[in-house]
Amino acid sequence: KMAAAAGAAAAAGLWSEVNRCGQNGDFARALKSVNKILQINKDDVTALQCKVVCLIQNGNFKEALGVINTHTKVLTSDVIAFEKAYCEYRLNRIESALKTIQSASQQTDKLKELYGQVLYRLERYDDCLAAYRDLIRNSQDEYEEERKTNLSAVVAAQSTWEKVVPEDLGLREATYELCYNSACALIGQGKLNEAMKKLQKAEELCRQSLSEDSDVTEEDIEAELAIIHGQMAYIMQLQGRTEDALQLYNQIIKLKPTDVGLLAVIANNIITINKDQNVFDSKKKVKLTNAEGVEHKLSKKQLQAIEFNKALLAMYTNQADQCRKLSASLQSQSPEHLLPVLIQAAQLCREKQHAKAVGLLQDFADQHPANAAEIKLTMAQLKIAQGSVTKACMILRSIEELQHKPGMVSALVTMYSHEEDIDSAIEVFTQAIQWYQQYQARTNHGCSVFQPKSPVHLSLIREAANFKLKHGRKKEAISDLEELWKQNPKDVHTLAQLISAYSLVDPEKAKVLSKHLPSSDTMSLKVDVDALENSHGATYVRKKAGKLTGDNQQKEQGQGEVKKKKKKKKGKLPKNYDPKVTPDPERWLPMRERSYYRGRKKGKKKDQVGKGTQGSTTTGSELDASRTASSPPTSPRPGSGAAVSATSNVIPPRHQKPAGAPATKKKQQQKKKKGAKGGW
Repeated sequence: KMAAAAGAAAAAGLWSEVNRCGQNGDFARALKSVNKILQINKDDVTALQCKVVCLIQNGNFKEALGVINTHTKVLTSDVIAFEKAYCEYRLNRIESALKTIQSASQQTDKLKELYGQVLYRLERYDDCLAAYRDLIRNSQDEYEEERKTNLSAVVAAQSTWEKVVPEDLGLREATYELCYNSACALIGQGKLNEAMKKLQKAEELCRQSLSEDSDVTEEDIEAELAIIHGQMAYIMQLQGRTEDALQLYNQIIKLKPTDVGLLAVIANNIITINKDQNVFDSKKKVKLTNAEGVEHKLSKKQLQAIEFNKALLAMYTNQADQCRKLSASLQSQSPEHLLPVLIQAAQLCREKQHAKAVGLLQDFADQHPANAAEIKLTMAQLKIAQGSVTKACMILRSIEELQHKPGMVSALVTMYSHEEDIDSAIEVFTQAIQWYQQYQARTNHGCSVFQPKSPVHLSLIREAANFKLKHGRKKEAISDLEELWKQNPKDVHTLAQLISAYSLVDPEKAKVLSKHLPSSDTMSLKVDVDALENSHGATYVRKKAGKLTGDNQQKEQGQGEVKKKKKKKKGKLPKNYDPKVTPDPERWLPMRERSYYRGRKKGKKKDQVGKGTQGSTTTGSELDASRTASSPPTSPRPGSGAAVSATSNVIPPRHQKPAGAPATKKKQQQKKKKGAKGGW
């Protein structure tokens, strides 16, 4: 009895120590006292609960969960459900935490709070939203602001990842967390300018709230603002301001924030900006996405986007095996997703295996008909890149859900026109128009009452008619033009086209239709001519036109005077003009440009002086004056057909046309060459 009394006294002292340490927040000392109590009584339920709490407060979640699992007989689910679920949640065993919460017999407020967190991590946003609404409705304590913040975070996640239009929760955005979540919801809706204003307000509120604490430094404030600045940079990136976004991203990385999720997202966004450029920087940034714990901080779609970008980066860095490995892994995780197979096809194209890439895409389209449209568009693009335009058209026409779309019709008509296949282009128009006719019949439920056609339908008919008229298919265009005129009898342009088409096919019909054209009186515009001419713009144009007109008149008068002077002049004949001799056809050319020009004869003998060996003199024969033009040369001149003797019957140069023109041209070329500068 005395021993039992001593043990009870010791236990009481230890319990008082545990209570004092718990109030002071010294859970390490409290844990020591709890362990001493358990040495006295190892199955003490209260002591075991205190030990689990002390371990949780010290961050030893794994050890705390081990204590719970080893004492399951004592620590039942009703006693320790919250602590067990919380340990599993912190150890990222989210599914186990959900099962623990759901198996608890009594759903306490603590379990409901944790239940909302678990649902958010599991991305079950609808259930999470309902859980937080129930908590806010049925709770009144100092944590109401935190619950509203969590509720706004759920709405932001729905808007971002599920593209759900968020409902107005009526929350007063008094804290920077609420402003930040509201901005994220606006980003999900594409309202980027409004989201930027919300983020600026969140930044201002954050600075105000943190500056009130004297212990908080400027570095601490910047670290807290990092996530807000990250969203600002993301908005800039979406708006195309990539340089500003990149600068802000790098500033955040320099701060070295402790949030690995934030760093991973920023690094991924920088990689998307770099694309196939600045690959070395991208390879450094991709290491931040591989940090420990990133997979628990980001959503599934964020992690998936990072993996896609890793595969693309491997392709851009010519790591073909790594690219195939990553894309195959992504495809196994998401068999119906398009990007993995598109990345594989792109890698095959880089390896010049276009046929294999098309086959890969075709297999995917056959296996997943729901995604076949986008895959077939890619296949058509590959065919166009190979120059197989006709095959690309066949692939595009096989996409039934896009055949009637104006963009698809335009693309097919353009490609068929490029291939000069006008019949196929007209067939594309016909099929699209028929689709709209059938759609109209379905929507009218067989009603015989005349219904106006949709603007897209009328636009297709008009484009078809214009195309047929352009390519000379007037007979085929008539039915389209009549349909358009029937829809709008006041359309004068369509009526004019219809008359023009009938004029070549049925002139009588064209005459009948021409009676529907408005008269010239009805088409005249009621314009106040005086007011129009007195307007400022008309006055300026009139003055400018007047100046130009005056200049033109002066020029015309001057030209008229010149013409009159030319008419007054009488033609002069040369002194040696002989009407019996045919005039020289080259008489209007300058002397140097005539075929019989021989050059100047002056200085001919001077050119010969100094030629020969040094110190030699000219012989008498060279200076003999008896060798005149009357003496026939010993040999003909180069290029001349025959020697021409100088007789008394010499024809004047203006009337004669001697042979030897080629030789003269050669001499002219030689003279031109003499003027050129030579080089060593």
